Amino acid sequence: MTWSRVARRIRVPLGFAFAAFFLWLARPTPVFLAASLALVVPGLWLRGYASGYVKKNAELTVTGPYAHTRNPLYLGSMLIAFGFALAARSVWIAVVLAVLFLAIYLPVIRSEEQYLRSVFPEFDAYAARVPRLLPRMTSARGTAASASFSGARYRKHREYNALMGALGLYAALILRLLFLK
Repeated sequence: MTWSRVARRIRVPLGFAFAAFFLWLARPTPVFLAASLALVVPGLWLRGYASGYVKKNAELTVTGPYAHTRNPLYLGSMLIAFGFALAARSVWIAVVLAVLFLAIYLPVIRSEEQYLRSVFPEFDAYAARVPRLLPRMTSARGTAASASFSGARYRKHREYNALMGALGLYAALILRLLFLK
């Protein structure tokens, strides 16, 4: 079994284990909780926006946020994660997050790109125009909006769970702030 397959399988359970580590080290303050919103809110928006465009395994999505970055869902996840690292006021959390993203998401992204390359002949041309993770400020040429955001796709992908998870984590941080100083 390759590391990318292992990484794909362990990323969700590892996230729950990391949440326990996170809450143990977190030392939130009202100012840092508020500042974290500058990363968490755009991350949630980006994930939600991207999920309303993507048609997993059915077509190569190149419109909406996919005209700016090939991996808007992962970019959104990174914004959310580092926003919560800011809320926690922990350098250790930020360091562990950076290591986890490199160890887990980089192999997963590469594996997904191999799959997309094998299924969609136009993937290489798309990849040449659109960066892997850090977004272009303008839409890539050749990615004209032929599709639009779909609330039905957003609901199908259950992206609202990210919002619910973020609200739960903020609630846990507020409780930690109030009761475990």
